[in-house]
Amino acid sequence: MYFKQLLTLQSVEETKTSQQEFITKIEKHKGIIFKISKMYMDDKDDRDDLFQEITYQVWKAYPKFKGESEFSTWLYRIALNTAIIFLKSEKKRSFIANEDFSNYKIIEDEYDHEKEEKLAEMYKAINQLNPIDKAFIFYYLEDFSGKQIADQMGISEGNVRVKMNRAKNKLKDILNNK
Repeated sequence: MYFKQLLTLQSVEETKTSQQEFITKIEKHKGIIFKISKMYMDDKDDRDDLFQEITYQVWKAYPKFKGESEFSTWLYRIALNTAIIFLKSEKKRSFIANEDFSNYKIIEDEYDHEKEEKLAEMYKAINQLNPIDKAFIFYYLEDFSGKQIADQMGISEGNVRVKMNRAKNKLKDILNNK
């Protein structure tokens, strides 16, 4: 009986540690989630919903994170995949029923007004791209190498260069025609 209680207590303690590690890592890398949410959603409520959905998907996948890559790299992949699926979903608001992330106190960083206006203009242009081109632009803006992008997207480095150039040219055309 004592051994069973000890295992239960150890499991509870491991869960608390795991939750705290998760919260710490999400807090450190929340900018990634905010950027992706802003890139894929125009409306603030939709951005908030996408932020919550990404956080939820990362939490669900967190037990499988083995540390074979950087947490931020792993987070990028889940966040982008979630954003693309979320964008395609017809039921944007029917997802999280069991989890309440309000207790995690993840606070959006404040931007200065001038910087926010410039970012809004850029995001508006990026939002006109298709989901895959948005992902390439995001990786470009985050200074990912061709190899890193290839690994994330599951394509060759040569294909990354071609698709990246096409995405950048589409974005330039949008920005030049505004």
